[in-house]
Amino acid sequence: MERTNDSTLTEFVLVGLSAHPKLQTVFFVLVLWMYLMILLGNGVLISVIIYDSHLHTPMYFFLCNLSFLDICYTSSSVPLILDSFLTVRKRVSFSGCMVQMFLSFAMGVTECLLLGMMALDRYVAICYPLRYPVIMSKGAYMLMAAGSWVSGLVDSVVQTSLAMQLPFCANNVINHFVCEILAILKLACADISINVISMAGSNVIALVIPLLVIALSYIFIVAAILRIPSTEGKRKAFSTCSAHLTVVIIFYGTIFFMYSNPKSKKSVGTDNQDITEALIPLFYGVMTPMLNPLIYSLRNKDVKAAVKNMLGRKNVSDGL
Repeated sequence: MERTNDSTLTEFVLVGLSAHPKLQTVFFVLVLWMYLMILLGNGVLISVIIYDSHLHTPMYFFLCNLSFLDICYTSSSVPLILDSFLTVRKRVSFSGCMVQMFLSFAMGVTECLLLGMMALDRYVAICYPLRYPVIMSKGAYMLMAAGSWVSGLVDSVVQTSLAMQLPFCANNVINHFVCEILAILKLACADISINVISMAGSNVIALVIPLLVIALSYIFIVAAILRIPSTEGKRKAFSTCSAHLTVVIIFYGTIFFMYSNPKSKKSVGTDNQDITEALIPLFYGVMTPMLNPLIYSLRNKDVKAAVKNMLGRKNVSDGL
């Protein structure tokens, strides 16, 4: 471990799947393919939403933000993950680690808040359809999105600043693919009570409150759908929420599984490492952003129609 003096840490070492070199090659190819699919899928979805004026609504504005967020989130961590697969023990500078942690944490918090805002949008659309254009005005939904981004960045600034002030005097080996904040806090050789309290507050803001908003919104949504007399009306109302609900289940389900799963007593870098335990954060960081555009495009007739329209116009222009 390199130091500039007795108390300043200059680098961290990422372990990843170093105990399984054969798997590293396989997962390098797999993660690279998934990352390219994330860029392609979310990029196409953003382009379609911007291109088609019929999709210039609050729901698709939030979806465009979500897609852009997924590109930013994966771009802040996947290159480091890929690099770690190519080296036995990936070394990352202290400042580089803090920057990556800041970006990943900010994007994660913002996504939680955006999913909550999207649930509120669906609640207003289904429970108050006549007042929806007034309540969800352009100023309102842009403010909701901006609030999510600003809150995520501010929260990340607080958490990263507190982490940077900690002394790391013994161990610089991070049992993770990336500079994940909880893994870094475990390496500190000082009292982290303030960090723990701050993280608890962050969890309330980024996880508990949005999840409560989502749960309450869907309780009212289901109640409103059940009051619709026709079966076709119920189906159409539910179809507008099914994609968002699917994304929420995958996103929060992975988070809860990742942090509620008891950690192995062995280090992730040992020969007895639990591969499944090591890959759960990887699934959270790569699989979910890849699935989001697929879920919203496959389960949404408006997006399908917009894609066909855009491709049709392109073919016409190419023919001319």
